[in-house]
Amino acid sequence: MDKSTLDTAIDGITADWGPLSTQVVDGCRAHLERLLQAPVAESWLAALRREGPANRELHRDPDRGFVLLAHTEHAGLYRPPHDHGRGWVIYAIQQGEIDMGTYGRVEDADGRVRLVKRNSTRVRPGEVQVYLPGDIHDTRCVSGPALLFRFTERDLKKEDQEAHRVTRYVERDGAWTTAGSP
Repeated sequence: MDKSTLDTAIDGITADWGPLSTQVVDGCRAHLERLLQAPVAESWLAALRREGPANRELHRDPDRGFVLLAHTEHAGLYRPPHDHGRGWVIYAIQQGEIDMGTYGRVEDADGRVRLVKRNSTRVRPGEVQVYLPGDIHDTRCVSGPALLFRFTERDLKKEDQEAHRVTRYVERDGAWTTAGSP
């Protein structure tokens, strides 16, 4: 029996896995780009497109810890600026379009934290976007429903719940800042 494009991508990522490096990120990116080319007739992808789940786990590696999730987002859905703590992430767009903004964190002389927006990238079907530890970004679905894959090098939900390492920003007086900033 032939392997699915999903199984082939997971096998490739597993074979390329190691500590964070340019080579590991490039390998994972290439496998996810090939995953985006999966025929829509493959049962796993047909089910995702038909069911449109908000969040579905596609793979969790018990030894290496990486997780591949699928998300379906409706047009207009906005996720405010956040980072992924110690983790790194690759977003891969299968259908729809997502604007992803990037930010720099600035601390004023009085200790006030604020974000400065660097840019915004429209990510289209077949494209991927990589965020390394500490990178801050937001997402807005501009053409939906969007189906995106989110590859994380660790279970970020667990990391956030247990170690509180993920930072989410809030808008205050027209600027993005941390909840505890003066």
